[in-house]
Formats: sequence, structure tokens, C-alpha cells
Amino acid sequence: MAASLVELLPKEYGYVVIVLVLYVFLNFYMAFQVGMARKKYNVPYPTLYALESENKQANLFNCVQRGHQNSLETMPIFFMLMIMGGLKHPSVCAGLGLLHVVARYFYFTGYSTGDPAKRLTLGKFHMLAILGLIVCTISCGRSLLDQPTSS
Repeated sequence: MAASLVELLPKEYGYVVIVLVLYVFLNFYMAFQVGMARKKYNVPYPTLYALESENKQANLFNCVQRGHQNSLETMPIFFMLMIMGGLKHPSVCAGLGLLHVVARYFYFTGYSTGDPAKRLTLGKFHMLAILGLIVCTISCGRSLLDQPTSS
């Protein structure tokens, strides 16, 4: 009987899956915060960013929006690196992924203060996590290339 895909994955890959779901919950949280900021700063849909000429508090809304938008822009990179690198290094990728999720939370909350420089106080560590995930993913790719060819 053929093994299912789940049976072929290392047991620790479950941590990778859990961390990815945590990031989804973080994204929901950020989206909710943007919705609340829309009401608070009177920025109706479909306006993506407020204009300072039309709204005195545009910068405050835009910082909340930008914190979420930046996380959306980097999410596909993060997911791909977690999924691929986690095949060979599931525990390391899960740890780096958790660092990324926590750092993205602080990136968002720092940005949401209205002072963009505060996004980097603890949020800057998300790039360290991404670099580690890149190394894990390259290692996974290298291992696949080093496999002997079947005859």
C-alpha cells in the first residue's frame, strides 16, 4: 500500500504547519487592526492610503495600513521558505518561523504607533529569521540535487 504524503514527511514537520497557522492568525489580527483604524481615522473603503491633504491623521492610518501591507508582501516568501526548508530542517525552520512571527508582530505594533522607526525596535529580527530560512531552503535544494539518480 502506498504511503500517504503525511507519512512521508518528518514528524517534526507538524511544527512547521503550526507556525504557518500562527502567521495566518497574526495576519487576521493585523487586518482587524486596519479595519479599526479605518473607523478611527475616517478612511473609507476602497481607499488604500489616506491623503494628508484630506485627513489630518493620514500618517497614523497609513502606518497601520503599511505595517499590514508589508507583512502581506513578505508572506509568500516566508511561506515558501518554511514549506521547502522545513522538508529537510523542520525543527530549525519552525524555530526560525516562530521568531519571524513574533518579530512581525512587533514590526506591526511598532509601525502602528505612527513612528515608522519603531517598527525596527524588535521587528528587525524578522530578517534574521528569513536569512536562516533561506539557508535551510538552499540546504534542502542541495540535498535533492545530491541524490543519486535512479536507473
